[in-house]
Amino acid sequence: MEYIELKCHPSQGAHTSDLLMATLADDGFESFTENDDGTLSAFIQAPLFTPGLTVKLKSEEYTLLLKSFTIDKIADQNWNAVWESQYEPVLIDGRCQVRAPFHTAVDGIQFDIVIMPKMSFGTAHHETTRLMIQYMLSLQPEGKSLLDMGSGTGVLAILARMKGAIPVSAIDNDEWAYNNALENVLSNNFGDIEVLLGDSSTLAGKNYDIIFANINRNILLNDIPVYRKSLNDGGKLFVSGFYSEDLPLIEAKANETGLSIMSHRAENNWTAACFTL
Repeated sequence: MEYIELKCHPSQGAHTSDLLMATLADDGFESFTENDDGTLSAFIQAPLFTPGLTVKLKSEEYTLLLKSFTIDKIADQNWNAVWESQYEPVLIDGRCQVRAPFHTAVDGIQFDIVIMPKMSFGTAHHETTRLMIQYMLSLQPEGKSLLDMGSGTGVLAILARMKGAIPVSAIDNDEWAYNNALENVLSNNFGDIEVLLGDSSTLAGKNYDIIFANINRNILLNDIPVYRKSLNDGGKLFVSGFYSEDLPLIEAKANETGLSIMSHRAENNWTAACFTL
């Protein structure tokens, strides 16, 4: 699979860069790199980069967020080499390390997760993944059923199994992420994690004690009622992928379904929240 690199010059500082990433993610871009020169590189599968998207990048929605951009095609094998060279292990709360197979394990880490970085979201470098991992670390999910929705690399599903959750499912609508998650659950010796390719329609007839959904605001607003239907009585829903100013919208939608907010966390304006029945 060939990828397109969109190299952007954000119009203003870090906050504009975050808004730009969120907007690009809504349009199909699936991974991002913040470069030393202040530019932002966004990557999308070449077949998804249509002429209509090129036009949209020049619309007011984007011109408010970026000064200029360039477009380059990157061969799949070259992208993986570049990504691996830039990938660093992440340590969260001193308890959970997310690393690639080419990194050395650190002694004394309670949860050591090995993720092959192949452009799937969920390497713990982004604030929302770290926030969700922190929530997972605070749980006692032993013997409880758990769903990692929009699973990317499958990192949350893997951590859930490490903490004793069972059964565990990981669902993503991107085929690349799906295949990457299949590889990662096996490399972490959790082949019993159910990895599925699909969206919220995949949840029909399925129920869980705990649901994690790290996606984006618009999908969450659309799918929270579906998650509620799949949540067992007394269950918990953890959501992330949105900004602090969007929390009232997320909370209102959750309240409509009978869910109540228990807590929320934020890092660099990215937010995660926990809801319960």
